[in-house]
Amino acid sequence: MNDLPSWRAGTTRDAILAFVADVTTGADALPAEERIAVFDNDGTLWTEKPMPTQLHYIVQRWAAAAAADPSLAAQQPYKAVVEGDLAWLGSALDKHYNGDDSDLQVAVAAIVRSTQGMSVEDYHASVDAFYREAEHLTLHRPYANAVYRPMTELLAFLTANDFSCYIVSGGDRDFMRPISTAYYAIPPERVIGSSAGLSYDEATDDVRYADTMEFFDDGPQKPIRIWMRTGRRPILAAGNSNGDIPMLRYPKRHPRSLSVLVHHDDGERGDAAYDTGAERALATAAADGFTVVSVRDDWDTVFVE
Repeated sequence: MNDLPSWRAGTTRDAILAFVADVTTGADALPAEERIAVFDNDGTLWTEKPMPTQLHYIVQRWAAAAAADPSLAAQQPYKAVVEGDLAWLGSALDKHYNGDDSDLQVAVAAIVRSTQGMSVEDYHASVDAFYREAEHLTLHRPYANAVYRPMTELLAFLTANDFSCYIVSGGDRDFMRPISTAYYAIPPERVIGSSAGLSYDEATDDVRYADTMEFFDDGPQKPIRIWMRTGRRPILAAGNSNGDIPMLRYPKRHPRSLSVLVHHDDGERGDAAYDTGAERALATAAADGFTVVSVRDDWDTVFVE
């Protein structure tokens, strides 16, 4: 049986298969409750270029806000959207991954404003409609088909071996929940991500988004949120950026662990080739004991069709 059919034969695939066999078979197999696996989302489970999927959704909301209030067009990030300067938005993320959050804080404040007062159910419905209608900006396909097939195979393989898989992303938790089951077979209660503050509306019995950011689930926040949700140190982690380094290092204290770093080095098969935002992760991968996955060399098929 070929457990990972879209993975090319080689040392990377062998390392994954050997690790899973080691922790799931024999007298010293780890109990199923200890088999926790955590995965970043953008750039790890699906494509994040030319912009993360959530940013596509947010840009549409910012454009509508600027149309309703033209004065917003003079300030970022609305200015970037009105002028079609999506490079500003991309650079805000790149700067974040290199330690400069000045532009990201401006964007986050606008993100919070875009949902303030909305009920969680109304937000879910809005996001669900976006997923039904939107297409990836450069692949020109539904976002369901911008998911990395080798990673969905890995999730399924782990689940078949009694792992509990979690998404742990810097993206908005409630933006991922509407599709986590359909795209990844991960239920919404296993989605860990950034979140705006929440409040309870006693007049309507609704949970609504507040006017502040509760937490941004990136960098050192990822291990904290993993522990808060699971109460365990994971034994497998997968990521692709500098912001994933703490999460990838977190399992290494376990005597049996695997940390996987996806390297986007293939620009020929519809996915962008880039190291920006992953420079530190790639530079320290060998010293940190990360298993680097080459999109070019290790994946036979890139996207779910």
